[in-house]
Parts: sequence; C-alpha cells; structure tokens
Amino acid sequence: VQLQAFGGGLVQAGGSLRLSCAASEPIFSNDAMGWYRQAPGKEREFVAAIRWRDKRASYADSVKGRFTVSRDAAKNTVYLQMESLKPEDTAVYYCAKHSDFWDIGRINRVAYWGRGTLVTVSS
Repeated sequence: VQLQAFGGGLVQAGGSLRLSCAASEPIFSNDAMGWYRQAPGKEREFVAAIRWRDKRASYADSVKGRFTVSRDAAKNTVYLQMESLKPEDTAVYYCAKHSDFWDIGRINRVAYWGRGTLVTVSS
C-alpha cells in the first residue's frame, strides 16, 4: 500500500490547515489510518487515528479539541483538520496505516508509512 500525504505548508499561529492522505489500495474495515509527526530534534509521536469501519477516533492529548481526523472510504482517504495551530505543532506529519486499531500510537506497529508533509506554524 502506498500512502500519499498532501496539505502541509506555512501558517500563522491560530490558523488552520487540512492534511489529506490517499491510499493506493482499499482500506480494510478493521484497519486504522492515522497521523504521526516529528518535530526537529524530537522523536516521532502519535497525533490522531481513525478506525475505518466505524470512524472511532483517538487523539494525542496535545491536539484534543483542536485537531479532527476523518475519512472518506470511497476515496480511500484520511484527513486531519488542524485548527488553532501553535508553533509547537511545527513538524513533519506522516500518514500511517495500522492493521489493528489497538495498535495506534505504537510506532513499531505501523504497517505502512507515507511520505511526510511539512507543517510550519509561525508565531
């Protein structure tokens, strides 16, 4: 499966961006699609994920209430709507596929990674 992420860019603090990630093959119902990010000099961290079959979502505490993950099954695409962006949200954002929703957050359990897209939030 190939994952292609789009939508990164430069935005001012308080602004919004929407990332999208299209999968090259259909996503199975028990799969989860998620987003991770890696800031300069830091380890990659979990951001958000969604279970394909029922849209059950999970978020990192740092983005709860500001970010929303969603999916369009017909397009095999997952989205990350980011609101009220902060400079500390600056990172390369990666789309990821898990074969099991309960693996989300576990980087070593990511089945497929997409190329990252850079999000820069200026203060």
